[in-house]
Amino acid sequence: MFQVFKSLFAGADLSGIIARGAVIVDVRSAAEFREGHIKGSKNIPLDQIGSHIQSLKKLNKPIITCCVSGNRSGAAEGILKHNGIETYNGGSWQNVQKQIKQ
Repeated sequence: MFQVFKSLFAGADLSGIIARGAVIVDVRSAAEFREGHIKGSKNIPLDQIGSHIQSLKKLNKPIITCCVSGNRSGAAEGILKHNGIETYNGGSWQNVQKQIKQ
């Protein structure tokens, strides 16, 4: 039960996924992204994620979504998984950044 709560609100343990070369997709707006983001991450706002399905599939890598709190990244995760892409909700971009630095 705790693990479910942790993954919903704090993001999953992403270290193994990051080690496999995951692509980080920040689904915040361009303005939010400019205020701070993970170096090397791709900014694809949630309302545009559907138009990037094919390009993300072509990467042939796991995707980690992130945003401010995990809500938008959770929605993006659902869209991408529905389209057959291995995707993980990283929660906040700061949470993902901490895991990259570990």
